[in-house]
Amino acid sequence: MTVLVSDPVRLGETRLPDGRLLGWAEWGPPDGVPVLLCPGAATSRRLGFGAGVVDGLGVRLVSVDRPGLGASTPAPGRTFADFASDVRRLCALRDLGRPAVVGNSQGAPFALACAEAGVASALALVSAADEVAAPEFAAALPAELRALTERAVRDPSGAEEFFAGFDADAMWDMVMGGSPACDLAVYREDGFSAAYRRALAEGFAQGAAAGYARDTTLAMGRWPFALDRVTVPADIWYGEQDTSHSPDNGVLLAARIRGSRRRVVPGVGGAVLWTHAEPILTSLLAGHPLACAGSRSRPQA
Repeated sequence: MTVLVSDPVRLGETRLPDGRLLGWAEWGPPDGVPVLLCPGAATSRRLGFGAGVVDGLGVRLVSVDRPGLGASTPAPGRTFADFASDVRRLCALRDLGRPAVVGNSQGAPFALACAEAGVASALALVSAADEVAAPEFAAALPAELRALTERAVRDPSGAEEFFAGFDADAMWDMVMGGSPACDLAVYREDGFSAAYRRALAEGFAQGAAAGYARDTTLAMGRWPFALDRVTVPADIWYGEQDTSHSPDNGVLLAARIRGSRRRVVPGVGGAVLWTHAEPILTSLLAGHPLACAGSRSRPQA
């Protein structure tokens, strides 16, 4: 199996008004329809998706390092709302307007924060880390995961300290050990595995796991979002064989986001962002105002 990933076309850091840097990577035409990617757990800006697709669709894909990961300055104690504010400033400084936003895996709640804050014009949650601390899931979680979610809710500082013990190798081993064979065929493909491992190494490049630990504590605790206030077009994508991101493959999540469309893709698990990049982006662009207004970047029917 060949899954196309490519190095960023443009790479840089943007200084925010408070002096912090946000690292970003871009693919596709610089005048394309902006699509902002919130990457998965512990991965840096460099692991994009849609290589071989973004140019044809006229997509300017922008992947952003969350604070403390990759090239972005740490921001201890940051919240989901803080991240949405950072993205709003980045969009103004990088002329992104209100981009469509993709949240992959642990990036999903951060994408939701952008949507609730009015930063996003359309939303795609792909292999989304679900709100596992929601009471509806308590009986469905394995004992170890249930204990971690309870700790994230009751003792977030202790949970953050625990997650800070992870490193890039531990993350790789966790993904490889918890993925079905259909995903392993993707992750072990030579070009993809090299890109994935480099993104993990960069995710921990600042010498500590503080960025990942903060992300995970936020994602595994109770989410502060009013999901019924997310009114932008929203697609929720899961692979049929994905058993690690959501206890019900997004059934409850879709019910909480009014008007969202849940898509379950057969023959794949959590790797659906890379195996189905074109339909994900095509559907996302259908809800983007620039694409709908008939710009050159609108996908053809």
